[in-house]
Amino acid sequence: MKRSFTRRLLGAAVAALAVVAFGAGPPASGADAPYDVLVFSKTAGFRHDSIPAGIRMIRELGAANSFTVTATEDSAQFTTANLAQYETVVFLNTTGDVLNAAQQSAFESYVRGGGGYVGVHSAADTEYDWPFYGELVGAYFASHPAVQQATVRVENRAHPATQHLGPSWVRTDEWYDFRTNARSSARVLATLDESTYSGGRMGADHPHTWCKTVQGGRSFYTGSGHTQASYSEPGVRSMVLGGIRYTAGRADADCRPENGYTPLYNGATTGWSQAGPGGFTNSDGTLIAYSGLGMLWYSAKEFRSYSLKLDWRMTGDANSGVVLGFPPGSDPNAALAQGHEIQIDATDTPDRTTGAIYGFKAPDTAARDAALNPPDEWNTFEALVEGERVQVFLNGVKINDFTNTDPARSLASGHIGIQNHGDGDEVSFRNIRIRELGTTTPTPGPIVGAGGKCVDAGGTPIRLWTCNNGTNQRWTRDGTTWRALGQCMTATGTTDSSPVRLSPCDGGAGQNWTTGTGGSLVNPRANKCLDASGAGTADGTQLILWSCHGGANQRWTLPA
Repeated sequence: MKRSFTRRLLGAAVAALAVVAFGAGPPASGADAPYDVLVFSKTAGFRHDSIPAGIRMIRELGAANSFTVTATEDSAQFTTANLAQYETVVFLNTTGDVLNAAQQSAFESYVRGGGGYVGVHSAADTEYDWPFYGELVGAYFASHPAVQQATVRVENRAHPATQHLGPSWVRTDEWYDFRTNARSSARVLATLDESTYSGGRMGADHPHTWCKTVQGGRSFYTGSGHTQASYSEPGVRSMVLGGIRYTAGRADADCRPENGYTPLYNGATTGWSQAGPGGFTNSDGTLIAYSGLGMLWYSAKEFRSYSLKLDWRMTGDANSGVVLGFPPGSDPNAALAQGHEIQIDATDTPDRTTGAIYGFKAPDTAARDAALNPPDEWNTFEALVEGERVQVFLNGVKINDFTNTDPARSLASGHIGIQNHGDGDEVSFRNIRIRELGTTTPTPGPIVGAGGKCVDAGGTPIRLWTCNNGTNQRWTRDGTTWRALGQCMTATGTTDSSPVRLSPCDGGAGQNWTTGTGGSLVNPRANKCLDASGAGTADGTQLILWSCHGGANQRWTLPA
């Protein structure tokens, strides 16, 4: 497909996603390479009279933001050749069964191959009998009460679709209930507060807007958009623009599902202390660094094994960092000498640039550059700390993997902090949250595939074999790696048929595995799945990488 993923220059102007007056929407962004969007609004059920307003809005957004729009209700446009023209496809208030089997197959291949999908409102009331579409949209429509005013709670203010919004958003629309909760498979960006309107049926956790990845593709859905007036609202216009930019690959975000995190900062600085000069302003749930060199640190508790996530944004060529593993104290220099800093400064030297373990290990700069949003746009860091090892993720992409061996420093136990570096280094932080992992050791167990056979490390490549509870069939999840016999499951290449072998653990991209849909194990570097070669189930069937297709030979039952 035609995909121009030219990275944005770090100093370039970016799309203004602040709330804007009615008109074309945010101004054109010099940072986005031009791209093409298909808007599909075919209906086979209820037809919304707001569809023309929605098409008009997207055309206006495109004119101001570097993308061209083709609007159609002709499902014959869904061919492999035609879809290849577009970076993303918007399902605008579609309803019912709108694609035949061949068209479904073409669209599924388009998304799995890297295409984007934006679903607006009744896009969730579409294609109930097509399992892939259910996976793509995230949840199907169930019911709705009358149109009325309600409060939307924005829980992720780093995504390009929601970064312009405050923590709460009061507006009028038709509020959907869904058959399932999307949170298990998607990153929920906003929820509905059912106490603020009548007729909601999902309870305290009522997702309304979310994003997700589907193998190589990106998906964004919002329940907003029933009324004609919706498409004149600045907040809705900016939200749809952000969803389009994300799914078209013009902005990045962490859209992995997120559960079990405890907020450390989401507007209140209780438990935090300032060390050293300078500090942070605190307004609108946002901390903004000024002066320095100092550090705001969470003094209320030390942490051991944990996943720390926070959202950050820099203005221009600024400098800051996230400091981990230091003992309590009021001296920020001592903290930097006894812990480790994950750097924020994209223009510094390799071991002191964004994503580096400052002074110790540079990030994977190619992965970092591909995932990094430019100044004035929000990014999300995750620091996954397990003992003396930290893995760093930027907008959901792993960019560093470092194990501390310096006896004067620690990652295994200590406090966390954010740095205010100096005059002119304006870096903002939002939504600092943590999930403690505990100290329990993962229990080794079998990985079971098709035919009830086990993944066996006794051969080269790794193979299927009759389950026997041997040590060569006992796998342990360690971060994003799978280990047996003291070594790691490793994808040796990135193409179809690349063998999967057991190799010494080195933190390389070939040893990074994530759980995908339908029980798949995905190597993100290759964007391919662990596969039993030839769909075999016999003893000795070799394991390889292959394009993800959801077949039985790519579905695995993993140890707890």
